[in-house]
Amino acid sequence: MSIAQTLIRSRVVEALASPHGVDRYLELVNPMWAAREVRARVVEVRREVEVPGHPPVATLTLQPTSTWRGHRAGQHVQVGVDLPGARRATRVFSLSSAESGAGDRFTITVRANPDGQVSKHLVSAEPGLVVHLSQAQGGFVLPDRLPDHLLLISGGSGITPVMSMLRTLQRRTHRGRVTFLHYAQSPAHQIFADELAEIARAGYGIDLHLLHPELGDPALSPAWLGRVVPGYRDVPTWVCGPQPLVDAVRAAYVDPADPDGAPSPQLNVEWFKPPRASAGDVGGEVSFTRSGKAAVNTGANLLEQAEALGLRPEFGCRMGICFSCTAIKTEGTVRNVLTGETSSLPDEQIRICVSAPDGDCSVVL
Repeated sequence: MSIAQTLIRSRVVEALASPHGVDRYLELVNPMWAAREVRARVVEVRREVEVPGHPPVATLTLQPTSTWRGHRAGQHVQVGVDLPGARRATRVFSLSSAESGAGDRFTITVRANPDGQVSKHLVSAEPGLVVHLSQAQGGFVLPDRLPDHLLLISGGSGITPVMSMLRTLQRRTHRGRVTFLHYAQSPAHQIFADELAEIARAGYGIDLHLLHPELGDPALSPAWLGRVVPGYRDVPTWVCGPQPLVDAVRAAYVDPADPDGAPSPQLNVEWFKPPRASAGDVGGEVSFTRSGKAAVNTGANLLEQAEALGLRPEFGCRMGICFSCTAIKTEGTVRNVLTGETSSLPDEQIRICVSAPDGDCSVVL
């Protein structure tokens, strides 16, 4: 680290720059200068998928500031963009490039969600756009000691963290075996199509299966998976994709002889989106005390119930990752829709996007 970098990151300089912080002043001079914050400049935008009537997909290459600490294959990052109206919005995206080091360029691959302002903004971005970043996060990663055989399973946009793993394995010249199963709607919807075609031709220990339901390819089942990967429950496996695919994989990894009915510990899962809360007989009333609004508890997560009442609470990823939607629950019981755990503590901070109320519940919104 240079003397200048040491100086601008010192507590003395930070105190002198209060209340805005030294990064606010550095950003005015050059958006790529930062003492603690992480920003990045878009240096390339490459379209991956363009199917008429369907959301486009693009890969953005980002040059981060020197404050970027790098990432492990499979991790995600919060990306903030300044939208028209001087409003900054943040969403979470998986990194799609091989693992990176401090200050290294990396890529994210984004599908333009029709309801997502951030994703549409990024897919249509031009080189030169500056975005705000978190450091890389998440435990859905390759182990330090790689097993001899890995199984990677993905569906749709869930390919992005898995592709980061595959590219990292290739960079490390992994000498073991890799089986990669990916489901896309059709060949035209296939993300990274050219690169995957080259991998299929080259081989090098990668057993690639690109599956397209429109062409009649088989759905994932224990019988089919057992033919492709004999003894798959004992193979370290990483899966990412939409909930129906993840549910099918989890069911396949339950050994029928296991009285507990738990999936194999070899299975590592990243939810493409959080599982929906049960809309069963939950009962009670949900009240949002600051706005004075209340309604019968539908069983959906608290973010969705608040939005149904016309409230507009702050949120980011809607996956329980970014903590943008944290609010105080003053009373009642909530269930984490990701883990199933419940909590009845009063005056606790909860993430409303992954918290579903059981019975009466009051939240400060």
